[in-house]
Amino acid sequence: MSDVDDGVDRRPVAVRTNGLAKSYGDAAALSPIDLEVREGDRVAIIGHNGSGKTTLLRMLAGLLDASEGHAEIAGNAPGSIPARAALSYLADQPVFYDDLSVIEHLEYIARLHGVDDWRPLADELVERVGLTARIDDLPTTFSRGLRQKAAICLAFVRPFEVLIVDEPFVGLDTPGRNALLALFDDAQSRGRTLLVATHELTTVATSDRVIALRSGEVVYDGGPDTDLDDLVVG
Repeated sequence: MSDVDDGVDRRPVAVRTNGLAKSYGDAAALSPIDLEVREGDRVAIIGHNGSGKTTLLRMLAGLLDASEGHAEIAGNAPGSIPARAALSYLADQPVFYDDLSVIEHLEYIARLHGVDDWRPLADELVERVGLTARIDDLPTTFSRGLRQKAAICLAFVRPFEVLIVDEPFVGLDTPGRNALLALFDDAQSRGRTLLVATHELTTVATSDRVIALRSGEVVYDGGPDTDLDDLVVG
């Protein structure tokens, strides 16, 4: 008997939130949100500055405690050791060690996550983003764009099931943007789950799903094939 396609998506849930919310006193940074993102999905999270994008991603990454509700990354609580092993987080303001070069950062992150044969991947990443000539330099001395390229390499040099990215295109030149979008494509082709927060609508066309936030609330959850301009206006 052949399998019947009943239209039900049976892929495991990679990211889940149930009533996830964040407030500071009486000010709500993120209203209670219920989300499910399936394995292999590529989701763009859009909204104006202050809409709650970074708050949501930081809670999913385990860097910010929720005021209400809870979340799961690959079935584990954000910030737990299994969740950290499953999730790679590319922040909007990357932080580096003062005394480590680009290649030393890459070796440290790769070995921390059990990647012994890390050098070929590291060399490939720095070449793709255009950092080969600066591989022995300190990223703390870089411009905003070069720092972002170094952070991209660090996010991809380690294994992950879920990639969470916050405003990755700020400061990137056109080759850097193209390289990052190609890395997103490669990761999704390997079944990885991507959540990418951005206010640049030109980058969301290849997403499977778009979630728009406004004043901490979900105002749109659907495909990229609609007029999204009004959704990023305050």
